[in-house]
Amino acid sequence: MYVMFDVVNVYYIPQYRPIFERLIALGHDVKLLCYKSNIDVKFESVFSELNVDFEWVSNEKEASIYYASQSPDWVFFGNAFKYLSALPVCTKTAQLGHGIGPKPSYYHKSATPMTVRFIEGEARLSKIKELYPDDEFVQLGYSKLDPLFNGDEKGVDLYSLGLNPEVKTILYAPTFNPSSLECFPDDWPTDFPEFNLIIKPHTFTYTIEQYSGQRNKLEKWSKFDNVYVASRDDLSLIPFIAVADILLSEASSTLFEFVAMNKPVVVCDFFRLKWSYRGLFKYRFKKRFGTDNVLYKDIGKHVATYKQLRSAVLEQLKNPGEYEENRQMYTKDHVGPVDGEVSNRIIKYLIDN
Repeated sequence: MYVMFDVVNVYYIPQYRPIFERLIALGHDVKLLCYKSNIDVKFESVFSELNVDFEWVSNEKEASIYYASQSPDWVFFGNAFKYLSALPVCTKTAQLGHGIGPKPSYYHKSATPMTVRFIEGEARLSKIKELYPDDEFVQLGYSKLDPLFNGDEKGVDLYSLGLNPEVKTILYAPTFNPSSLECFPDDWPTDFPEFNLIIKPHTFTYTIEQYSGQRNKLEKWSKFDNVYVASRDDLSLIPFIAVADILLSEASSTLFEFVAMNKPVVVCDFFRLKWSYRGLFKYRFKKRFGTDNVLYKDIGKHVATYKQLRSAVLEQLKNPGEYEENRQMYTKDHVGPVDGEVSNRIIKYLIDN
């Protein structure tokens, strides 16, 4: 079986990786198709370390031509693809979302149906079937988390990061927009001196010019002894989730990923919107992020300001079971089975079909 993966953005890799590594181990042919229009070619070294074949194209049109020349059995897409009709008749298509966040686009990327879309949790499946009753959706779980549950992911070595393995670790994973990152003080690590702080920003924080202010913050924080700021090449959050005791984030699928490990989260309800989402343009923010697709209100402790953050962190670490029942509900509804076998179920579907 010949399977290709459409890599529009580099942060699709952690979702795809457990699947293509398993395919390779089983003797199937695998190739990644990467987009120069969205991915800095400097990431080529990252792709090389994956031990998988990859090629570059400039855009979707070039990608469709390349797929036509290759005639793979399956192509995985992390988003919509407007040239589906140009693919070979023998090629089947699978959609695998690169995240399970709150944006309406999670659902609407299926407006153009593929052969199948693999869905994570039960509530997600129910809603998407309402929207697209005639399409093929199969609920199997969230492949990105497989390494955490099948024993493949041991986590980063805290000592090698310059951190103290004997103390608790806070993972801060802000998204790029809307982001709480700019709302954190330049010296916030001094408010948490007894903890390791791992800061894992979104890839766009590093690669998009307009987020230079976020990069300036990261540079300042990296100078503190109890801090490790993940580099641009640290594509996956999974090795950091494995060792962290608590997560801080604002509006990211990271929250679902972390609670699947039954560990507490603190939701930062303070964040900075880019100018095109403020004031008269606030309707754009509501349209893009929605208000009813995913509700974070019960997933964990919420804080309205940075000043409330330390007390919330201490409280949740002291009472980690406070939101445990809610975490289990969110995992069932949005993440799906957490048995480390999602990739195997996906591959079985490919082979059976």
